[in-house]
Amino acid sequence: MADDILTIEEVAKYLRVSERTVYDWAQKGEIPSGKIGTVWRFKKDDIEKWVNERLSGSTKTAPETILIHVQNILSPDRIVMLNHSTRHDALVSLSETLGTAPQIKNRHELTAEILKREELMSTAIGRGIAIPHVRLSSVTDLVMAVGICRNDIIDFQTIDDVPVRLIFMIAAAYNQHSYYLQTLSYFSKKLKNSDLRDSLLNAQTPLDAYNLLIE
Repeated sequence: MADDILTIEEVAKYLRVSERTVYDWAQKGEIPSGKIGTVWRFKKDDIEKWVNERLSGSTKTAPETILIHVQNILSPDRIVMLNHSTRHDALVSLSETLGTAPQIKNRHELTAEILKREELMSTAIGRGIAIPHVRLSSVTDLVMAVGICRNDIIDFQTIDDVPVRLIFMIAAAYNQHSYYLQTLSYFSKKLKNSDLRDSLLNAQTPLDAYNLLIE
């Protein structure tokens, strides 16, 4: 069983890339991975399948690039100001908001799977941001909700010890793997902008925050 679980170092050696590259892929959700405590671990079978998919795709003319239009997956009514101080309460509250979207057909499953995934590995990516995300057969199309926390949430397992204040929750259909990964990558990159993060935290209304995100 131990041979089926790989470390970052082992994956990097297997793929012939740097350990930093593997770490970045894991943080962005671009490679199958999970956290045990605070360390990344990888299933050997998942990595082999992922490599095979990448290699077979490289023979095509070009990988599909999906443009992310925020206004197609987010609306002002799914941006909420949160006053919770715990990860559990914040995730439950935001999943209930996301569950109002017509693309979500089973709200209870959404909440349960969001919490289950968070227990498996933290979705905090640093800089006070968390991006909880799931793919479910009960979701008909990719959709998201945003939580702007008025309090520090200190029980997320963060990589930089910065308390989470911004939560971007994404749910996708099970067959939307590429769109799902590209959406995660899009927001991971977009939120590196410190001015945007500060503006979101200072937004007075959900509409103000929405306008910042669609610019």
